[in-house]
Amino acid sequence: MSPTPPKTLSLAAQDGAAVTAGADPSAPLAVRGMTVSYGDKPALFSVDATFPAGAMSAIVGPNGAGKSTFLKAALGLIPMVSGEVRFFGQALSEARPRIAYVPQRASVDWDFPTTVIDVVLMGRYRSLGLLRRVSRADMALARDALARVGMDGFASRQIGQLSGGQQQRVFLARALAQQADLYLLDEPFAGVDAATERAIVAVLQSLGAEGKSVIAVHHDLMTVAAYFDHVFLVNVRAMAQGPVATTFTQDALVQTYGGRLAATHLDQLRLTGG
Repeated sequence: MSPTPPKTLSLAAQDGAAVTAGADPSAPLAVRGMTVSYGDKPALFSVDATFPAGAMSAIVGPNGAGKSTFLKAALGLIPMVSGEVRFFGQALSEARPRIAYVPQRASVDWDFPTTVIDVVLMGRYRSLGLLRRVSRADMALARDALARVGMDGFASRQIGQLSGGQQQRVFLARALAQQADLYLLDEPFAGVDAATERAIVAVLQSLGAEGKSVIAVHHDLMTVAAYFDHVFLVNVRAMAQGPVATTFTQDALVQTYGGRLAATHLDQLRLTGG
C-alpha cells in the first residue's frame, strides 16, 4: 500500500480579482486575508495589512514569522492559498512598473559573471523598448543610482568581486534605477557593516522625503524607532500595525514574540507598556 501523500491546500488566484470595495487607492500596498501555506502548515494565516504612502515601514517579527513570505506572496513570487493584494489600488500586473524589489542578498547567485553597471541597468529593463537598447539617458540614470549609494567608482567591477555590503548597495542602486514609487526590501541590512547600513538608511529616508514609499523586512528591534515611521508586527497572523510611536510598544512586542523576547531586551528598548 502506497503512503498517503501530505495534505496540501488548494491555491487561489490573486491577480485578476476586482478591487475591494472601499480600498484606499493611495495605499502603496494593501493586503486582505493573505494565507500562505507550505504543505499543510500555514506560514501566514488570514493576514490583513495596509501600508501608508510616503512612509518608511518595517515588517517585524520573530524568525519563521512569515515576514519574507509576506513580501514574496504580495509580489506573486510564491502562491497564496487565499487573499487579495493591491498596489496603489491596482492588481500587481497593472502596478508592477511602479514597484522595485530588493531580495535577500543570500538568495542571489553572486558568482554570475556580470559587471556592476550591468546589474544596475537591469533596473531599466522595462523601459528599454523592444530591442533592449540602452540609451544615454538609461546609462545616466544607472550611473546616478550608483553615485547615490556611493558606488560610482565600481561600475566596471565584477559583481562577485564585491563585499557583501557593496553588493547590497548595488542591488539598491538597481532598484533606484527603476524610478519606482514603492520600494520593497527583504532584510536590506542583513550581513552589512555599520557604514553600509547608515548609507542605505540615508538613501531610503531620502526616498521618503521624495514622497516614495519604502517597506522593509527588518530584524533589529533596536533600530526600528530610529529608522522607520510605520511598523507591521507579524507572527503568522497580523499582530499589530500603525505608527511606530504608538504601535511599537512593549505589550505589542511581547504578544508578537512571546517568550522569545528576553526581559533585558525589552529594558534596552525602553518602550512604553501599551
